[in-house]
Amino acid sequence: MAKGDLTKLELQIMQVIWKKGASNVSAVQEGLEQPLAYTTVQTMLNILHRKGKLKRRLKGRAYEYSAAVTETKALNHAVRDLVDRMFGGSSEELVMSLIKSRQIDAKQIAKLTKRLEEEGGEA
Repeated sequence: MAKGDLTKLELQIMQVIWKKGASNVSAVQEGLEQPLAYTTVQTMLNILHRKGKLKRRLKGRAYEYSAAVTETKALNHAVRDLVDRMFGGSSEELVMSLIKSRQIDAKQIAKLTKRLEEEGGEA
């Protein structure tokens, strides 16, 4: 795993912070779908801070954590990594894989093409 990659649990924690904004350990713990011990959440927040994904500041006697990277930036990094590792850097091969595995069909591609045109991109 590359330095910038997020584990599944790290991503879940980041998603809580992206959704809620700056949060302490208890708030992140409450925002997670699966129950985790306070100390586990605290450890994961510290790891994300060391990785540069979170900023923290002391608020009273506890740290408050906020995102140092945007959700869009993290998503773009993860997709680029996936395309590089699994499809030799070819976005076209990723799309072909989605089509072959029936995860996307012609109707959805047409819908995405229309959406792209409406957003000012080129199809």
